[in-house]
Order: sequence, then C-alpha cells, then structure tokens
Amino acid sequence: MQVDNSKILIITGNSLGGSVATLFTLWLLETIDFSITKRPLCITFGAPLVGDNGLQNAILKYPTWNSCFLHVVSDQDPVPRVLISPHNPPATESASQTNVYKPFGTFLLCSESGCACFEDSQTILDLLRATYSEAPGNQNPNQVLELYREIVEYLNRKVICGDTTGLLQWTTPPLRAGIIIQLLAIGLIRPQPQGQNNGLDNLITEIEKQEMELIMSKGQGNPSKTLNEIKIRMAYFEWYKKYCKEKRIGYYDSFKNGSSKTDIEVVKFKTILTRYWECEVDEAEKKPQKEGAPFRTVWLGAGTNFRRMIEPLDIAEYYNKGLKDYINQGRPKHYKQLEQWLKEIEKLASSPSQLKKQNVGSSLTEDSCFWAHVEEARISCKLLSSRESSTGEKELSKHNLIQFENHVLSLMKNYAVSPEIFLPQSSFMLWWKEYEEIVRKGIMGASYHSPLTDLMKNRSYQNYATGGLEIP
Repeated sequence: MQVDNSKILIITGNSLGGSVATLFTLWLLETIDFSITKRPLCITFGAPLVGDNGLQNAILKYPTWNSCFLHVVSDQDPVPRVLISPHNPPATESASQTNVYKPFGTFLLCSESGCACFEDSQTILDLLRATYSEAPGNQNPNQVLELYREIVEYLNRKVICGDTTGLLQWTTPPLRAGIIIQLLAIGLIRPQPQGQNNGLDNLITEIEKQEMELIMSKGQGNPSKTLNEIKIRMAYFEWYKKYCKEKRIGYYDSFKNGSSKTDIEVVKFKTILTRYWECEVDEAEKKPQKEGAPFRTVWLGAGTNFRRMIEPLDIAEYYNKGLKDYINQGRPKHYKQLEQWLKEIEKLASSPSQLKKQNVGSSLTEDSCFWAHVEEARISCKLLSSRESSTGEKELSKHNLIQFENHVLSLMKNYAVSPEIFLPQSSFMLWWKEYEEIVRKGIMGASYHSPLTDLMKNRSYQNYATGGLEIP
C-alpha cells in the first residue's frame, strides 16, 4: 500500500466500523515505514473496545502508536459499552481491573454539557459505565449517528468547556480540580454549590489515584533507562569472560565445570538478564514490527550481545543434564526470535573486515549455538568410536562431523568465532583430540583429511587470535 507522505492519512469509522478502522490502523502502523511517512490518525465514533490486556500493554509501550487513536464516545451510545459489564459500579474494586476488553488511545467523552479527554485505561472504563445515559431512543443507530454529527459541529463552533472555576474551592488540589472540571464537561457533575458532587467523591478520588499512577508510570517506565541498567549487568559477564581467560579456560567451560564460587554467582546475573529479555521479546511479538522499527534499532544490538554472551551458559546447563539436540529440542523461544530478527536486517559479510580481524581477540562468537554444535560433535565422536553403535548411527555421525567441520571453518574464515575455543582445556579442543584419533584410525575413511583437519594438525589456528590466519 502506498501512502502520500505529504499528507496525514485519517481513518474513521462509526460503531463496528470504528473497530474495523482501529484494526486497519494497527495494520498500517505495522506495515508502513513511518520514518519517511507521516503517521495516520484513527478517529472512531461510538466504537466498541478492541483487544485485551496484552494488546493494550503492547501499544502503550510505544507512545507514538497510542497517540494515533482518538475514540469519540457519546453518553447516549450503548455500543462502546457493550463489552463492559453494566452490573459493576464505578470506582470500586471494579471490573475495570478484570474486564477482558481494554481501551487504548485517547477517549473523548461527550455529553450535552461538553467534552473531555481521558487516557488512563481504568479511568476510561469507570467513566464509560458512569456516564451512560439510558435516554429514550438511544438504541436507534441512526439517531446515535446523528448525535455524533452534532458533536462534531459543536466542536467546530464552540469551546469544549466554559469557565467553571467558580464551582471549585480554592483549596482543591490542582489534579483533583482538573478532574472535576472534566467531569463537569461530560455532564457527570452538574453545576451546584461547592462541595456537593452528587455522591461522586469516591469516583473522583479513584480517578485521581489512577491519574497519579499514570503520571508516575510515565516518569519511571523509561525503557531506555531500563536497558541501560541491563547493559550494566552485562558488564559483569565481560569481566567474567576476562577472568576465565586469565585462568586459561573459556567462560563456557568454566561455567560448565562450575569449579568456583564465581561460576555459581553467575547464575544470579544470568537469571535477571534472561527474565528481562524474555519479557522484551514477548512484548515485541505482541506488537509485530518491521525493519527499522524501534525495537530493532535500539534494542536489537543489546539483545544480540545478550544472546551471544548468555546462550552458551544455557547450553552448558542443558548438556550437563545429559540431554541432547539443544537446537531442536531445548532452545528457548527468545533466543530464536532475537536471532531471526537479526537475520532479517543484517547480511553477513562475505569476507571479514580488517577491523574485525584486529578485534577478534575480544569478540564473542556470532553463532550463539556454537557450543551446542560442539557438544553434538562430541556425542557423534562417541557414537562413531563405540562398538555398540549401529551402521546407520555411524554413518549419520560421520555426516554430522563433516557438517560441523564446514561450520567451524566458515566461522573461522569470517573471524566470527572467539579465539577462546582454542584454549587447551576448551570443549572444542577436547573434541579435536577425540576427532583427531578417529581420523588417525581411518574411521572417517582411508587417508581422510579436510581443510579444518589440516589447519588443526599444523597448528595454524594459533595465528587466529592475532588476525593473521588466512583461509582460502
């Protein structure tokens, strides 16, 4: 779909047509690149609520999406309230907290007295109940449509709310005063002597509380601030990686062996980071995104570092339990999704850059499942060496080992694997000792050799850490 980027696209709909307009706008927001196109504005009139708590939270997390929706609701229109139980009173421990359908966007609530805007979800639910006026004839769709035409005309020619400050006590707190003026505008409160609000004090207090919570959440829920805190926790693993390297063992094998208190302490930090990224990926999936979307540009770099640093530790735990086939049977969803998103926006270079060669000593292995491939290769070596293995198992093991060789060689050629794999006590070097013996015995075939076996036998891999290894 093509959108003229010089104009704002406005999508409107009445009643159920408003729900269609809302869903269409969500599709537009997901589909179109708004870095070069103006965002649409969806205006609905008397539309029923769309979506549950999951959709609401996903949209609220991205203020630019939430601001694209304006829902106009008359106090005489039953349709916007059809999915809200009429039996639950407002401003109690109300069904607004458990209601299946949740509002999002800005709601313009209207009455004969005027109009007022609200954004807080729970406040909107309470007011939709409280403001419903069951006037005669309000079930007639044509009559309700006429109401909205009159509202639009009213907004064109008049101010939303006149001077009502005389109805407030001078000691009324500003937030509460603003709420009272809004309720006056939508006709829920009628002009009367000060201090008399027709028993609506509880509702006003509840709205005041909810608005304060909304203000606080906007101030504290800064995703970038949270991400920065997560990056600080990631710095612990950079230290852990360096600490293990000084002990002449890679951090994967150190964690797998669990030989020190430091390795045990890592579990706590790993759990915190994993919970954060599980939540982030889950929220991003609820709000599908295309290339160039905020999650990709701001979070994906940090998510990729997390995946490459932490997934090896999950792999170590998996194989320590005696399990097999991590990639197909045990890999968590958030790792798969982070990797898929990266593949969608990044093409791996056909040859490594000079800078990549120079920095390989401090780099992370780009394939976060590398150690799972190593563990599976070691299992294949055991099957190939065992007299109890069937002919079929041995042939499959040979095939898997050749595939593993090609994968390792490809990573090395692109300087996409950490030189830690060549530390003497690493699981990769243990695999190589096992595999070298298999090749020597001719189990892979008489006079078998390959580019990787030649490279490992002549110890050319020792030049890898300095960027001096050239693989044709």
